[in-house]
Amino acid sequence: MTSPPEPWFPIRTERLLLRDFRETDFDDVHAYARDPEVARYMPWGPNTPGETRKFLARSAVAQAAWPRLDFGFALEHAAVGRVIGSIALHLRDAQSLSVEIGYCLHRGFWRQGLISEAARALIDAGFRKLGLHRIAATCDVRNAASFGVMEKLGMRREACFRQDRQIKGEWRDTYLYAVLAEEWL
Repeated sequence: MTSPPEPWFPIRTERLLLRDFRETDFDDVHAYARDPEVARYMPWGPNTPGETRKFLARSAVAQAAWPRLDFGFALEHAAVGRVIGSIALHLRDAQSLSVEIGYCLHRGFWRQGLISEAARALIDAGFRKLGLHRIAATCDVRNAASFGVMEKLGMRREACFRQDRQIKGEWRDTYLYAVLAEEWL
């Protein structure tokens, strides 16, 4: 993956701004990161205030690097003017131009199509701006909302991994979804 010489973000969608995190986002980020339902299928959380501060500090360090190979963005809702979630592209294989997309959203904004809107914009930027070949995503097989987003975006289910990760003291099964640039474009 070759980063463009200039940043290609923030990204604006109809209702969202995908942008770098700021230290001042603490209250908004902690509001969703501390929620047990939001963190239910995540390898992190529910967060303590200290864990949320550490996340924002790690984000600031990652954001200072250019070119960047991983992109973690705050989802700022334009109408309410606050951060309601996050979305990221994580480099998995530079030689193969392959990344993984991940996302989470404040429970008060579930079932409004916001993650689909954000993911569509980020996947499009990944293929058009970064020249990616493949974008994949994984989720717990019980997380129907997450794989529903993937299917809505046109990603195809490629695998079901049995008990592949231990999260919060229990083994979980994981779906793998992906889309190729030639399918997207």
